Amino acid sequence: MSNLTRFDPFSIEPVSEMFQGLFRPLRSLSLEEAPLAQVKIDVSETDVAYLVKADLPGIDKKDIDVKIDRNAVSIHAKSERNKEEKEGERVIRRERYSGEVSRTFSLGSEIDEAGASAQFRDGILTLTLPKKVPADQKRLQIN
Repeated sequence: MSNLTRFDPFSIEPVSEMFQGLFRPLRSLSLEEAPLAQVKIDVSETDVAYLVKADLPGIDKKDIDVKIDRNAVSIHAKSERNKEEKEGERVIRRERYSGEVSRTFSLGSEIDEAGASAQFRDGILTLTLPKKVPADQKRLQIN
């Protein structure tokens, strides 16, 4: 027998993002407390390393924190809004925001933290995470 599945047109990513938050109650029309978008990542793997690319637009390099714990990688970033208004000037619309965003994910192998490197350019954080060389197993002599 074949299995039938129901097609849900709202499960497609661009459509679901378009309606995200549509049915949540409006707390405020101000974007002062608007959250940062989710960190989008791409992960690729070679025999010796992982390459992670994370989109962090509008974030300063000094506001990014990356932590590695065995095979877990955590990316934490914050964005500060500078309230710079000139006298006699009225803000009509402001879409820049401040807040924090973080993302934690696990990789298949442990990371060699000493050889790991990070670069940040044009809003993209690039992590090169070499895999830890597995230790040789010790064979026990049975008496």
